[in-house]
Amino acid sequence: MDTTEIEKKSLEAHVELCAERYRHLELQLDSANSSIGRLKEMVEEVHAMVHKIVDNRNNQLINWGLGTIGFLLATVGWLLSNYVFK
Repeated sequence: MDTTEIEKKSLEAHVELCAERYRHLELQLDSANSSIGRLKEMVEEVHAMVHKIVDNRNNQLINWGLGTIGFLLATVGWLLSNYVFK
């Protein structure tokens, strides 16, 4: 902000206007800090959701793998019992 003519002539006016400017800057900084805090909370929530999704997917893949291995073992057992041990 540029200095006004009254500020150039009066030190008291300059001090008052500067104080008002600093109050306004502090309000803006407080507002920015609260916005950043809310963004941080949202990012942490998204991070937790992503980890939960990844864990669920890993569990699903493990279950599918175990199911496939179980099916293959059952098939091998059936083949052995029908063709080797007869």
